Amino acid sequence: MPHPIRAILTGHTRGLGAALAELLLDAGADVLAISRTRNAGLAARHPGELQEVELDLADLTQLTAWLSGGTLSRFVSGSERVLLVNNAGLLAPVGSLADQDPAAVARAVSVNVAAPMALAAAVVQAGAQAAETRIVHISSGAARNAYPGWSVYCATKAALDHHARAVALDGNRALRICSVAPGVVDTDMQAEIRGTELGRFPMRERFDALKRDGQLATPEASARKVVDYLLSDAFGDTPTADVRDLK
Repeated sequence: MPHPIRAILTGHTRGLGAALAELLLDAGADVLAISRTRNAGLAARHPGELQEVELDLADLTQLTAWLSGGTLSRFVSGSERVLLVNNAGLLAPVGSLADQDPAAVARAVSVNVAAPMALAAAVVQAGAQAAETRIVHISSGAARNAYPGWSVYCATKAALDHHARAVALDGNRALRICSVAPGVVDTDMQAEIRGTELGRFPMRERFDALKRDGQLATPEASARKVVDYLLSDAFGDTPTADVRDLK
C-alpha cells in the first residue's frame, strides 16, 4: 500500500526547521531530514518515521555525490505525495560589500541557492511516479525588500522567489511550488542579527525592538502556518507568499 506522504527537509536541528520537522511527522509524513548534525530528541520521539542524513549543504561536491546515489529515490518510492521543504539558510556574511569575506559569500550562495535548487530538481525527478510533488522554499521579507548590510542574504532569498516563479511557469501539473516568507521568527538567526555591530547592519535597532516588545513569532507558530499552507488545496496557487497574509 502506498505511503501517503514523504517529506524531505533541510536544517531540522533547531528553530523553525525543528518545528517544521515535528509538525510534518505529527501529520503522518515520513521525513528524510538533511543537516550537518542530528536531532536526537526528534528521532527519539519519532522512531522509524525520521531518517537523518548528516550533510553540509555548503559542500556542493558532497551534496551532488549524495544526490547521485539511490537514497532519495528509495525514500520517495511508493509515495503518493512527495514534499520538499528547503529550510536551511545562512545570514552571514553581514556588512557592506567591502567587508564581506568572499569565502563566506560562496558558502551562503551554496547553502541558500545552489543546494535548494539542486534538491528541487533531484526530488522532482525521484518523485516522478508520485501523484504530486510539492516544494516550499523558506524565503524571507529580505527577498522582497533590500536591507543595508544584507546584500548576500537579500539576493539569495530573492533567487529562491524567482526560482519558484519560473518553475511555476513550466506547467508541470504534478508539481506545486511556492517560496514562503515565514514572518519574523524568534530563532538563532534573530539572535545573530541582534549580535551584529551597528556599523555592519544599521537597521539592527529595529530587530532589537521586535524582541524587546515581544513581536517575534515563535518557531512553532510560524511552522504551523507553513505546514498548514503546504498541505492545503491552496498551496502553489501563487509562486510566492507570506504567512502573515495567509488566512
